[in-house]
Amino acid sequence: MLDFLKNVFSSGPATDYKELLEAGAIIVDVRSAGEFKQGHIKGSINIPLDQIGTTIAFLQGKNVPVITVCRSGNRSGAAAGVLKNNGIEVYNGGAWDSLNAQI
Repeated sequence: MLDFLKNVFSSGPATDYKELLEAGAIIVDVRSAGEFKQGHIKGSINIPLDQIGTTIAFLQGKNVPVITVCRSGNRSGAAAGVLKNNGIEVYNGGAWDSLNAQI
């Protein structure tokens, strides 16, 4: 029954973040600089949500998928929307500590 519910409410197949990272994806942590300093995923870069719009060209120039993270998944979702609207392949990784435990 649980698998049935997962299939009904799932938005598609689960994202394999390890595979994305192995293929060269970058993790963009959209929390504030202060939050980032308190802990983050090793190798991630910090671009606070309020600055994401000014970094579009920088991220497009990387020519790799982007995984956004934050504290809960709300800001990373908003950032992912902005990046997607600008032609960047992006995945909302949600909460940084949860993603860190998966990878």
